[in-house]
Amino acid sequence: MKGLFCRAEEGEAEPKFIIQETTLPEVLGSHQVRVQVKACGLSPVDLKLLRDVGIQTDLVPVGREVAGVVLQVGPKVTFFQPKDEVVGILPLDSLCSGLCEVIDVDECVLVRRPEKLSATCAAATLRDGVRAYTALHTHAGIAAGHTLLVLDGSSNFGLMCIQLASYCGLKVLATSNSAEEQAFLEQLRPAVGVQEPLVARVIPVYNGSSDLLSAVLEETGGLGVDAVIDSGVCLFIEEKLLPHKHDIISMLSAGGTWVTSHQDLQLDPPDCRLLFLKSASVSFLNPEVWTTSSAQQGRYLHILKDVIEKMSTGVLRPRPQEAMPLYEAVVVMETIQRQLRKTAVIQL
Repeated sequence: MKGLFCRAEEGEAEPKFIIQETTLPEVLGSHQVRVQVKACGLSPVDLKLLRDVGIQTDLVPVGREVAGVVLQVGPKVTFFQPKDEVVGILPLDSLCSGLCEVIDVDECVLVRRPEKLSATCAAATLRDGVRAYTALHTHAGIAAGHTLLVLDGSSNFGLMCIQLASYCGLKVLATSNSAEEQAFLEQLRPAVGVQEPLVARVIPVYNGSSDLLSAVLEETGGLGVDAVIDSGVCLFIEEKLLPHKHDIISMLSAGGTWVTSHQDLQLDPPDCRLLFLKSASVSFLNPEVWTTSSAQQGRYLHILKDVIEKMSTGVLRPRPQEAMPLYEAVVVMETIQRQLRKTAVIQL
């Protein structure tokens, strides 16, 4: 049985992805489930994060968002039975690659998959759905009537944030990085219910076509937004699509929250002073925290179940993408590692 692994040696500019032969133990663990994988989602491998949490190995398993069917359960497993359709995210320290035909995984990281939700859709969307749920509910503390700004709204993560926030009754603003993305966001409609646009205003930020701060303040009557969710920011004055950190703080309302995915964010004293005056806060989004700590395992399972339920009912809908065959996994993963916005799903 073969799986996809990442090998990052010192001195190499980019990690290498290789197909490696792997085997499963003959005896299944007490709380483990043996799953036949039907689809696996691919996303960038964060080697720095792995080193920071003490996971150092020559070969890092690749492919952690899996959907499949249960083949066998351990003697103490209570959640699942053979032939159950399941979906889940493998933990950071998992020894199995999600691109193996059969994997052993702990039952506490899996949830049932409804029949009307395809395995490929579940594997492709689960990671970004969990990220969006964590950003909005855990960090931003959203409530109906709040105003939210989603940066890079047409990305997979941004799209999940927009749909989930609209479902919860928020007014959503979003930025677009091209004319095509702007048209896509303006045409977004819910799958069920009143067919009103999901995004109240799409703010273009390409080619200097809009001043983001002015547009946000104009849309909110000068009060600012209750929450901002980014996928990276600009720390210094540079000609980039990413907004500047000071602009983001300036567009927050009193008591607002900035949820950032920027791992190396640096705030200058004037920025901190502005946050203090607004009584606003900065929250760091690390979706891996759920699988690296067992302190809130029950809450994590609740999030997984809710995300899967919203996928099956059409509340959360990913951008259509073609499932790739297994023999293209190495090439696809190399592309994903270079283009961090990109994700893919492999059908086994």
